[in-house]
Parts: sequence; structure tokens; C-alpha cells
Amino acid sequence: MRLELLAALNAERVARRACILVTEMESGAQRLVRAAEIAADPLGPALAAALQSRKSAMAGEGAARAFLTVEVPDLRMLIVGAVHISQALAPMARLAGYDVTILDPRTAFATPERFPGVPLLTDWPDEVLPAFGLDPYTAFVALTHDPKIDDPAIQAALAADCFYVGALGSGRTHDKRLARLAAAGIGQDRLARIHGPIGLDIGAASPPEIAVAILAEVIAARHHSVFAGAGQTEAAQ
Repeated sequence: MRLELLAALNAERVARRACILVTEMESGAQRLVRAAEIAADPLGPALAAALQSRKSAMAGEGAARAFLTVEVPDLRMLIVGAVHISQALAPMARLAGYDVTILDPRTAFATPERFPGVPLLTDWPDEVLPAFGLDPYTAFVALTHDPKIDDPAIQAALAADCFYVGALGSGRTHDKRLARLAAAGIGQDRLARIHGPIGLDIGAASPPEIAVAILAEVIAARHHSVFAGAGQTEAAQ
């Protein structure tokens, strides 16, 4: 691999942007195709399918036959709220392949004893989320029931185009949340992306059952998301 190509590939990895290394089988030539460039590439449909599947594969025919090496950021889950549901959800999500982080400025709840081995962020969302770097490969789950914590975090998740944004609360609570966010200037198209009440409707009642419902909804959202445009945060989406 050419040095400049390797440098470009590493830059995309560091920035958590999806890309595909295309290696032409006949000539050995290589090119790096970023997510935003897929539509214009001769192998566009095959590249989009490979990115969606997160799996490297062969594509094309004859002289155009090429191997597609898919480079996709690891999936993450940010859970806002160190609550009982989070205690059940965190280990489940890790087993499902997500890098899990808990955010809660209430340090009485966000403790290593309650969340062993899970990174904890104990500052307020507007202070810590810029450095955390929400992105389209992050599932966002808000569980505090406290608008001072949940609302700014939800706004950040929507702005970052997280592939899943969910918030705990009844239908009435969610309606009030939507009204607050709309008053803060969030458009209806973006508000419609919030899963609320959170989780699949499986009749969940206990914290572990609610955690199962949330994780199932996250997984469904992941498999129905189109990551081909990931890496291009759309502030107006």
C-alpha cells in the first residue's frame, strides 16, 4: 500500500469515518473511497452494500473485479443516566458488541461499584460531549428523566446524526419533551427520529426487561440504518 494511501486510511480511522479500500484484482491498483464519495464511484452500489453489511467482499466483473476492504468504526452506545435500567443494559449491550459509556453528572449514581468496567463521564452533557464525539455509529439512550441532563444530550445526539436516539418516559412525558426541544429550535424532521417511549413494545416492566426492549430497538435501528452517508454530520437533518 502506498504511504499516502495508508496515511489517508489512518486519518479516516482516527476521525471515526467509514471508508472502503478498493483493490483492483487485475492491476493491483488501490484507491480509498470515503463514505461521501461512494455514489460517484463506478462500484457505487457494491460499495454501498458492503458498507451497510460492514463486511469486506469481492465486487465487479472482469477487469473491474476488485476486493473491497470495509473500514467501519466500532459501534458505541452512550447511556445518559446511571440508573437501574442502565445497570442491566450496559452488560447486555457490551455482549452485543457495543462499546458502552455511561454519562451522569450525579456522582452518587455514576460509580465504578455500580458499573464495573464501564467508562463513566460525570460532567454535564454540554461540557463532556464535544470531546466524546457523538457520531453516526453511536446509539444514544437517555434514561435520567431529568430535562436538565437529557435534553441537551438529546440535542447533541440529533445534531451528530446518531443512528439511534431513544429517551425514557411515558407518552405524555415524551410529548412534553418534544415541545421543549421544538421550543429550543429543533425541527420536526429531527424530532421524529427520537424513539419515545423508548424500546420495543414487548410489555416490559422491570429494569432488565426494559433494557432488553431498548437493546432490541437499537439492534433493529442498526440493521435498518444506511451508513453509506455516515461521517457527514448533517446539522439540519
